[in-house]
Amino acid sequence: MKYDLICIGDVVMDAFIGLHEASVHCDLNHRRCELCMSFADKIPYESLTIAAAVGNASNVAVGASRLGLKTAILTAVGKDQYGEEIKAVYRKEKVGTEFVKVNPKKPTNYHFVLTYKAERTILVKHEEFEYYDPKSLDARTKWIYFSSIGEHTLPLHHKIAAYLKRHPEVRMGFNPGTFQLRFGVEALKGIYEHTYVLFVNREEAERMTKKGSGTEIPELMNALHALGPKIVVITDGPNGAYASDGACRYFMPMYPDPKPPISRTGAGDAFSTGFLSALIYGLPVPEALAWAPIESMHVVQFFGAQTGLLTKKQLLQFLKKAPKDYKPKAL
Repeated sequence: MKYDLICIGDVVMDAFIGLHEASVHCDLNHRRCELCMSFADKIPYESLTIAAAVGNASNVAVGASRLGLKTAILTAVGKDQYGEEIKAVYRKEKVGTEFVKVNPKKPTNYHFVLTYKAERTILVKHEEFEYYDPKSLDARTKWIYFSSIGEHTLPLHHKIAAYLKRHPEVRMGFNPGTFQLRFGVEALKGIYEHTYVLFVNREEAERMTKKGSGTEIPELMNALHALGPKIVVITDGPNGAYASDGACRYFMPMYPDPKPPISRTGAGDAFSTGFLSALIYGLPVPEALAWAPIESMHVVQFFGAQTGLLTKKQLLQFLKKAPKDYKPKAL
């Protein structure tokens, strides 16, 4: 195998815009909130920070590389300055670029991240790119990670499902992005059937399984396992995270923040990075569940989804000095 992990998904340039004059309005249970600003007005902002080579799959590729794994990414960029900046980041982070498809007539994806009180609202636009066929991954790896990609890519999903069917020895981590959730479970049946570990948050789990708000975690896990994944991971924000391998279920509290978070952008990707990397290193689910929140904790202390990603040595140091109650608990 040439790589420990190959990630698949769209890569973007992110412009982080720090807002000052805004407000947030939520429903009674704070499950749905809206960011509000003055309409037809000039609104001052506090800061602008540009981050290259981000996106769900890209963040995991970079994060796993920092943890000592040999990684690559299957993605697409335009033939422009931003595409070159993205490839430069991959070279710096030791992420393989042989599956980065350059689309000469398309611009590289560029997103705008509106940040306010440590939360973010992202304005997204995915170009209709051409990608390398998953067949190009043959005999290159035993692990892939698949996440957010454009709304025009349903045929690529079918190709990935066919690739996994041909290669049952390949294990896939899947974290459905915005458009993948919109496709629906039935349209991506082949993907879910061949998923080894599924990463979703609680609201996404309720939506995918068509369960009501407040459904108990074990019920959500059973419904998600029924779709095909061998391992199910459900994050629940500051309330902690859960994992099931089909036989045992675990709860993990979040690692305590050393100081208030600066930005939660990339926290979910960091969680996936820690959990998946631990599995690739051969660790069992409970230990993977202990790695994951440490990555999330550190990432939210910085602007950008990759700035706070840890090395393996740093992660293990945090784990060593964790509070006594920072342990996975069987459900």
